[in-house]
Amino acid sequence: MPAKKAATKKTPAKRAAKRPAAKKTAARVAPATEAHATMRGTRQSPYKMRLVIDQIRGKDVNEALALLTFSKKHAAKQISKTLKSAVANAEQAARSTNAALDVDALYVKRAVINEGPKLKRFMPAAQGRATPIQKRTSHVEIVVAERSGR
Repeated sequence: MPAKKAATKKTPAKRAAKRPAAKKTAARVAPATEAHATMRGTRQSPYKMRLVIDQIRGKDVNEALALLTFSKKHAAKQISKTLKSAVANAEQAARSTNAALDVDALYVKRAVINEGPKLKRFMPAAQGRATPIQKRTSHVEIVVAERSGR
């Protein structure tokens, strides 16, 4: 039978030395000329939403809103709401910090569609079977920033 090791108490200093150092992360601070908006759980597939968002990425906000207004796609309405919200957030941030903001100088810096949770449903099929259906959802994330050099 092997001999049992005697239990030794470790001091808090020894425990802290053994643990890896915690990573120091700075809080994410967006510049005053940048604002973002997110819409979560939009009931449309990410594939269809990405077709629309690819058209506005990098464009001026006014041009992007005009494109979305006259688009026939259902996703354009959802993306338009998020873009307007991002612009309003930029105006609010500028107002709270007493900074000057030219809304006409804003552009879509980052526009991303991420996949949300899927609603899982079943549809009746022949001979008493059921076939699964996945109703996909999307998360829309838009960041607007002020163009420098205007």
